Amino acid sequence: MPQKTQDIKITSVLEENFMPYAMSVIVSRSIPEIDGLKPAHRKLLYTMYKMGLLTGPRTKSANIVGQTMRLNPHGDAAIYETMVRLARGNESLLHPLVDSKGNFGKVYSRFMAYAASRYTEAKLDPICAELFRDIDEDTVDFVDNYDGTMKEPTLLPTTFPNILLSPNTGIAVGMASSICSFNLRELCETTVALIKDPDHDILSTLKAPDFPTGGYLIYDKKALSEIYETGKGSFRLRAKWKYDKKQSLIEITEIPYTTSVEAIKDKIVELFKAGRLKEINDVRDETDKTGLKLTIDLKRSADPDKLMSLLVSSTPLEESFPANFNVLIASTPRIMGVREILTEWTSWRSECVARRVYFNLEKMKERRHLLKGLEKILLDIDKAIRIIRETEEEAEVIPNLMIGFRIDEVQANYIADIRLRNINKEYILKRTSELEELEKDIAESEDILRSKKKIQKIIIKELEDVAKKYGKDRMTEILYEDTMEKTELSREVPDYPCTLFLSRSGYFKKITPQSLRMSGEQKFKEGDSLLASFESNNKNELLVFSDKAQVYKTAVSAFEDSKASLLGDFLPQTLGMDPGESTFAMVDPLDYKGFLLFVFENGKVARVDLSAYQTKTNRRRLTGAYSAKSPLAAVIALTGEAEVVLFSASGRALSVKSSLLSSKPTRDSQGVQVMKLKKGDTVASARLLSGTSIKEPGRYRSRTLPALGAVLRPQDAGDPSFLPE
Repeated sequence: MPQKTQDIKITSVLEENFMPYAMSVIVSRSIPEIDGLKPAHRKLLYTMYKMGLLTGPRTKSANIVGQTMRLNPHGDAAIYETMVRLARGNESLLHPLVDSKGNFGKVYSRFMAYAASRYTEAKLDPICAELFRDIDEDTVDFVDNYDGTMKEPTLLPTTFPNILLSPNTGIAVGMASSICSFNLRELCETTVALIKDPDHDILSTLKAPDFPTGGYLIYDKKALSEIYETGKGSFRLRAKWKYDKKQSLIEITEIPYTTSVEAIKDKIVELFKAGRLKEINDVRDETDKTGLKLTIDLKRSADPDKLMSLLVSSTPLEESFPANFNVLIASTPRIMGVREILTEWTSWRSECVARRVYFNLEKMKERRHLLKGLEKILLDIDKAIRIIRETEEEAEVIPNLMIGFRIDEVQANYIADIRLRNINKEYILKRTSELEELEKDIAESEDILRSKKKIQKIIIKELEDVAKKYGKDRMTEILYEDTMEKTELSREVPDYPCTLFLSRSGYFKKITPQSLRMSGEQKFKEGDSLLASFESNNKNELLVFSDKAQVYKTAVSAFEDSKASLLGDFLPQTLGMDPGESTFAMVDPLDYKGFLLFVFENGKVARVDLSAYQTKTNRRRLTGAYSAKSPLAAVIALTGEAEVVLFSASGRALSVKSSLLSSKPTRDSQGVQVMKLKKGDTVASARLLSGTSIKEPGRYRSRTLPALGAVLRPQDAGDPSFLPE
């Protein structure tokens, strides 16, 4: 008999299965916490700490990996990969947490693979002493490991804001985190300044992010301010190179943190094969144990500045770093700016310091209590000896001491455990002399716990010590915009004719005449078709109008040569259009001497000079590209006067001379009423009269405007879509 199937609601499956998985990935795997570590990092480092690798000699990495599996059951490969990234040899961190020996690969190379764990050795780097300081003094909470056989810390009590020191990326479910690294000295200085003054200008001390791969950071104050305040944004990183005039070669020695030397080399080779780098003879990856080096051999006639300007704009020699400061605070993901992160860290660190002071205070109180009992024995040592000697049963020694000296059980046990050789006045006087100093320390600790400022002073002192002991100069040099304007040269764009194609779905193709002659039928996605095509030049600009009254300015040269057999570039994605925005029209403005006709569905037509879209700055997007009062039906670009035909959805046509329309200098002009429309009717499209199949245009002309036009005859329609249903 067939088995009965049970209907299960998808919402129940999501709530019971997917949501717990998503929360586990977010909270227990991908997003770093306020100590700057993910769980995998913390479990590995704590295991190494418990193995005595902070002060002891290195041990085999395989041994560390095996021990870590007591806390992290995700497999040895994942644990070792975590160690590799933290290792000094990999160069992923400004301040490595693992002191490594052997081949740990390189962060800037995808081909320099790390050796197996049985060949490498490791221990904790000295800076880890700041991560584990006072961890045994109840500064952080401990929880059971996955099988309840041992305890592990929920956080490490770092004495500096490690969350902003180590570059950290993670992809969770429905969210991600991407935290750039900062210079330790600048970071400590900024944290101290913020503790003293919450309104401190962060940019004045924390100049910009810093990366272990060096290179340049293109300084954009507005972009950095946005990242510092909101925790989201991006900035540009650029490679560093030097030119050897004698040997006619360029050596690239530092690259952006987000790329690899192989990715740069592959792109240079691709451009060379495409014939765009005729100044190059050869490119070689000469990276070795001494560090990164990518060498480019130049022809004697080559201009190195122009070449590097081209390579910077066309290869990963310059890349953006997308910042997304998503941090777990009390198991809740929060996107925070630098100020908020440092404030949260200071608050958390204050709690750690307070817990440490309280822990030591309780220890001192216990010690004081014992010494108070010992002090009473000083009054009559012989009595204590007599009580112990005359007590017949061992179990009665403690009670008898308690009665004889009026002390409690803890004090009596302490006295009873003193060795016989120490029951003398000298020993007892030395111990009891500690009381005075102990009382001072207890009073000081209690004073600290009552004072927020004194706790902050302790944090400031620790930060200053860390900066002095471990601080070092910046690796990534800051490149200011005014300096760039003096050194950068404009990219030489190849000059050749091409034909441009745009589909209704927004796919764009640039095809050379040679390729077009050899091509067959243009390829489109299913349900897509050609919207516009015209001849242009690789040096020309393009205006791409969207359906949201915006225009995107780009260059034809920004797109690679394509073929008819390819779909092309998807413009909404390439141009960074807003969600839900799509392409509507594509225009070649040439020298911006002509004008545009915007035909709206309500029958109005606006004539706008092309010069209204010419900008002095390199703005990629212009809002208010045309009036948004009515949906757009067509955009027609003209360099001279022409006749345009408007087609209504009801099947009427009206031919109008563009000279009858006056030009407007403003882009958002609503235009003038040209075509009268009956209720419920709209303008469906418009095109140049020369591009239609109309044989007798006089039939569709009118002496006055606005006009209804005439019913479109079948023989004039050409395109069946112009006829009414």
